[in-house]
Amino acid sequence: MEMECLTEFPHTHMDRRPRKRPRLGWDVPASAHEAQIAIFCAQEVGNVTSFAPPDLTNSSIIGKRVVRNGSPPWRDDDKDGHYIFALGENLTSRYKIHSKMGEGTFGQVLECWDKERNEMVAIKIIRSIKKYREAAMIEIDVLEKLARHDKSGINCVQIRSWFDYRNHICIVFEKLGPSLYDFLRKNNYRSFPIDLVRELGRQLLESIAFMHDLRLVHTDLKPENILLSCFSRGSSRSPKDGSYFKRLPKSSAIKVIDFGSATYDRRDHSYIVSTRHYRAPEVILGLGWSHPCDIWSIGCILVELCSGETLFKTHENLEHLAMMERVLGPLPLHMLKRVGYHAEKYIRRGCRLNWPEGATSRESIKAVLKLPRLQNLVMQQVDHSAGDLINLLQGLLRYDPLDRLTAREALRHPFFTRDYHRRS
Repeated sequence: MEMECLTEFPHTHMDRRPRKRPRLGWDVPASAHEAQIAIFCAQEVGNVTSFAPPDLTNSSIIGKRVVRNGSPPWRDDDKDGHYIFALGENLTSRYKIHSKMGEGTFGQVLECWDKERNEMVAIKIIRSIKKYREAAMIEIDVLEKLARHDKSGINCVQIRSWFDYRNHICIVFEKLGPSLYDFLRKNNYRSFPIDLVRELGRQLLESIAFMHDLRLVHTDLKPENILLSCFSRGSSRSPKDGSYFKRLPKSSAIKVIDFGSATYDRRDHSYIVSTRHYRAPEVILGLGWSHPCDIWSIGCILVELCSGETLFKTHENLEHLAMMERVLGPLPLHMLKRVGYHAEKYIRRGCRLNWPEGATSRESIKAVLKLPRLQNLVMQQVDHSAGDLINLLQGLLRYDPLDRLTAREALRHPFFTRDYHRRS
């Protein structure tokens, strides 16, 4: 049970009428007259309510035991609306902050000890800004829907609970391992073995097929939003040449996270979605998007896992489209003729990409020219099963979203169903 803090004077003649609504301790900012009054904190212990004044360490005394379970002093947020915290203090009386796991435009993620469940959890603390609070409530709705349909919890990260703390929406998740991006980075961007890529790809497609069956589109799939359960620590050095062997995950189990941008499947979505490198062509061209944009992102992710490098490493739309044509061939004429207003400048006379005429620099042209074709890129990285992988990627990375494989169709592809161990 959460701790309630009641402000009372230690005199029997004082007014003890109840407040209009009960207020939790974290609802009450520090008072200017705190030093002139005694604050008594009430906590239920079995059927007994114990009162004791807090000290400077934010503790309460129950019997002769000192229990450090109160909330920290009220603090203002930083200029961007982020919650300010200190390691070792509490986030409500239930969670103790152990470390900061990450930060994004939405807010911060903290690793906390859940005193009720006796386990580590990850708590996403949303910035105290209206638009981010509203987006967080949409994310909670999506997470709760996923949890209702995913009883075993094998597809997507599991929400434990959520609460509103000092004007910050806090979402409590199961704690998982590092992201695929973090693993690649700590492994010096070495590629994964093809059999591991196959297993990771299968799970990722199963997760997205599960979402698409519920008519949900993730819209922001990338290695940063795919978490491993755990990973091996350290790496082994070869005594002969001084090089490092590849680190491999202890488990290939993964879960998809970050549903803050998820939305329900419709054909008329037109706003920009997806992180740049994993953005589908229909999004860039302003043609409207739906669940196939997730499939394109998965294709880009699989190439990255095989090669260790981002497939389309760019920050500009025209260069991005030129990279696509370099790797996959020319964009379809029927798509170029239907581009949205903001994308017309990328097309020359309505029939071809305005490249290299529209390039911003010679370096941009060189960055495009150095990219290999998809088939060559895969053959450079994959020994066995390269043919099946190339064919799968060609289905995932089809320009026209109507022709792109669905997640269910991709799962039936020979890359996942063929027994390669028996063949070898």
